[in-house]
Amino acid sequence: MIPEVKKEIIDLGDGRSISIETGKLAKQADGSVVVRMGGAMLLATVVSARTSNPDIDFLPLTVDYREKFAAAGRFPGGFLKREARPSDQEILTMRLVDRVLRPLFPKDYHAETQVMIQLMSHDENVMPDALAGLAASACIALSDIPFDGPISEVRVGRLNGEFVINPSKEDLQECDIDIMVGATIDSVAMVEGEMDEVSEKEMAEAIKFAHEAIKVQIEAQNRLAEKAGVKEIREYEPEKENEEMAQKIYNFAYDKCYTIAKNDTSKSERGEQFAEVKEACEGLFTEEELEENGDLIGKYFGKAQKEAVRNLILDENIRLDGRKSTDIRPIWCETDYLPSTHGSSVFTRGETQALATVTLGTSREVNVIDLPTEQGEEKFYLHYNFPPFSTGEARPIRGTSRREVGHGNLAQRALKKVLPADFPYTIRVVSEVLESNGSSSMATVCAGTMALMDAGVPLKNPVSGIAMGLITDGEKFAVLSDILGDEDHLGDMDFKVTGTENGITACQMDIKIKGLSYEILEQALEQAKDGRMHILGKLTDTIPTHAAHVKPHAPKIIKLEIPKEFIGAVIGPGGKNIQALQQETKTEIVIEEVGDLGIVEILGVDQEGIDKAIQSVQNVTFAPVEGETYNVKVTKILDFGAVVEFVPGKDSLLHISELDWKRVEKVTEYVNLGDEIEVKYLGLDPRTKKPKVSRKALLPRPPRQDKKKPQEENK
Repeated sequence: MIPEVKKEIIDLGDGRSISIETGKLAKQADGSVVVRMGGAMLLATVVSARTSNPDIDFLPLTVDYREKFAAAGRFPGGFLKREARPSDQEILTMRLVDRVLRPLFPKDYHAETQVMIQLMSHDENVMPDALAGLAASACIALSDIPFDGPISEVRVGRLNGEFVINPSKEDLQECDIDIMVGATIDSVAMVEGEMDEVSEKEMAEAIKFAHEAIKVQIEAQNRLAEKAGVKEIREYEPEKENEEMAQKIYNFAYDKCYTIAKNDTSKSERGEQFAEVKEACEGLFTEEELEENGDLIGKYFGKAQKEAVRNLILDENIRLDGRKSTDIRPIWCETDYLPSTHGSSVFTRGETQALATVTLGTSREVNVIDLPTEQGEEKFYLHYNFPPFSTGEARPIRGTSRREVGHGNLAQRALKKVLPADFPYTIRVVSEVLESNGSSSMATVCAGTMALMDAGVPLKNPVSGIAMGLITDGEKFAVLSDILGDEDHLGDMDFKVTGTENGITACQMDIKIKGLSYEILEQALEQAKDGRMHILGKLTDTIPTHAAHVKPHAPKIIKLEIPKEFIGAVIGPGGKNIQALQQETKTEIVIEEVGDLGIVEILGVDQEGIDKAIQSVQNVTFAPVEGETYNVKVTKILDFGAVVEFVPGKDSLLHISELDWKRVEKVTEYVNLGDEIEVKYLGLDPRTKKPKVSRKALLPRPPRQDKKKPQEENK
């Protein structure tokens, strides 16, 4: 018997709708829903353990998003024909959902919790990542897990000046704003996206528009929960607390932490001083007290330290490194640092440093995207590496982390908006973070901009980025420019904004408090603009404009168009011709069929080799035009004419009768082996169907000699 299904419809107001339903699938999970829009269907489930792990002091939450190839009627690529590790796009969706959900669980809830979202059916007109946050929240709302939600997420695009909720992929290509927004019913919690150099005001308007749509989706979740039967929130064992111990540590540590924070020290010096105070806290208690509650010292010391640093900023406008709220740390930059790369730069801001490299290649080096929901190629991509030594740590490296994927994607989105559409190269940027205390993703944007300019990439405009913070006690607030790592941890909002002098190109925002006013948000964005412009000035002082040419050791790329029917001749049997040509000219040649044309890319460092490769391709595709004159070379002498060559491999017979208007007895009286002469192409001989050329057609025709009549001769 099919179980009873509970369902709610969300009207998007333009003829499209989203449904959320429960009761049919995955009923052993603590909560499960199916979210549907058009032909796209996502199954979301949540399970949380009934007991907490006493050895941890955080929420072990896992958010997992997977796209099934069967959902799009496709087979997975590769040898195993099975979905394996998540793609970068799946990881980015997981991060979008996790960042909104995680802060809304109780701080003392430490039970293993897993949210799984699966794309079960794909619709090419629906982008499923925009539905993942709604699906995750709805399944939690139907469970008995403690959660201060619901939340939802939507994508906002601006198409022809009008905002659109969850636009199709096709419409999104025409949008100048593409942002994902996550929020509760009263507060925006997360923003991430890219823009075509828009203003701060336009970005704030897009966020407001998204929040109104999110409120409707949250109300639908509440109605669905009521239909399904609201469950009583489960009881769980809260964290161990000791108010007397907390107060004792606060009284001892607060002033000391306040003083340390005010002393304008480096990250390592502050760390050592705070550690000494924390260690001294242990001396406040007996061995018996430490044995029973010693594990609480770090927690209570952290609270005292956090409050001291926040109050110093709010009360005296002094930050951990002595700066005022709007100050940017000292910056130094350098380009052309690495001699063998196609472009490189170093960007250092305070204790954060990024080394960026640029590599130029052909279309063979594009990043191929093969996903259930997307197939295509990226001609520009950026990779971000965050080794442990950048923060003075020693730990094993176990592949690319989700954080590295997310930060790299943000920097890539920031820079791709200013790349020229007609630049022929595939571009790879790699950012190596060498020091980190503050936003290394924004350092990557700055270093990436300079490295691209150093490589000779003609950017529309250079891009800079800045990380901002916010601290507020509900009445007073301080917006912090260019935040430190510690300020990110203790603040109420951190957001990263990138842009040119004309406007914003990308952003990433996490808001940790409820009820943040749009007035504060707009002020923060304006302060971020001032910071961006300051940093941009440092970049353009270092490299005012892009290099006029790629570096001498960097490859040059030439594109040719040839008729499609000549592709096979250029490649040769089994690739014989093209491989030999590449070896001879020391170039890399790629041919792609586009419509009725073959697009030939020739990549090489040596110009002589490139020119030779160009000439060889043109020779293969050479076809003489009837009536045109050509300079040809005599390659063979015959009794009845000469063989002449237009280009290597393309020749024709110059018949003895076409050498001159008068009778020619001997070919060598007119041409010899190796001579270069001009001939006119007469087309294909109707009889032999072979090319026919003439020398005499270019010579003046002699006057006609009329024969005298016999009777006149006898007079």
